[in-house]
Amino acid sequence: MFSIIIPTYNNLEYLKLCLKSILKNSKFNHEIIIHINEGNDGTLEFTKSQNYKISFSKKNAGVCVGFNKATALASQKYIVLAHDDMYFCPDWDVVFANEIKNYHENENFFISGTMVQPFESYLEFDCGKTLEDFNEEKLLKNVNQLKFEDFQGTHWQPSLVPKSTWDKVGGFSEEFSPGLGSDPDFNMKLWNLGVRLFKGLGKSRVYHFSSISLRKKAWNNGAKIFLLKWGISIKFFKKHYLKSDTPFLGPLTEPVKNTIYYFDLLKCKLAYIFHLILSKKNI
Repeated sequence: MFSIIIPTYNNLEYLKLCLKSILKNSKFNHEIIIHINEGNDGTLEFTKSQNYKISFSKKNAGVCVGFNKATALASQKYIVLAHDDMYFCPDWDVVFANEIKNYHENENFFISGTMVQPFESYLEFDCGKTLEDFNEEKLLKNVNQLKFEDFQGTHWQPSLVPKSTWDKVGGFSEEFSPGLGSDPDFNMKLWNLGVRLFKGLGKSRVYHFSSISLRKKAWNNGAKIFLLKWGISIKFFKKHYLKSDTPFLGPLTEPVKNTIYYFDLLKCKLAYIFHLILSKKNI
């Protein structure tokens, strides 16, 4: 039904759990495409032995390149972007499937599930911070009892977009490699395309191991790259455009340009000038 895209970087045991959860807890059959960065921990051999569709980078290319390369192999109408340290909870895909029934055939949109995490976040519920102390039984017994409503302005994974929409904006921007800041940048490109539906689904859930997949990477300054590219900060975009983390009330509208908007915009412009001057000095 969906093409599920999973970049991975020498994280085989978490990847195995992620794949197990998709097979165990999905209602529908999905195409799984894995982008392997390095894979010198046995990931390459494992995925080949299981006949998964894969793309490969000999060195760690990060999630932007990973998502782009793997999505190029996708054959389904909708793609789901995920990470290798996510455990997909029961009926995650049913919620997605029921949601997209509400949209027009060629509509552009961005929807996401909700991360359950062992710390203060969208949905806090501690079932273990690592693979070693993960309590799957506790999660499966309780996850559907946790209350959380649909929310506005998401840019998180697991996310679902039509493959045609992904192609229109060219996927993830690789200047953000290895990846920080690439999620809001992708949403900014969608906004400029005319997308106004950025909806987080409270009942489609994954358990997330606190960014295990990110810890071993050298990361970029995504906030600075976003600011210099768009002239506004990620924080400004989320607050005034996406209206992130507020209850979902329908498609977004243009930002309200009041005193707070212009005050926050001025701060963005000052930061932009500062970083521009700093960048020229470092040339």
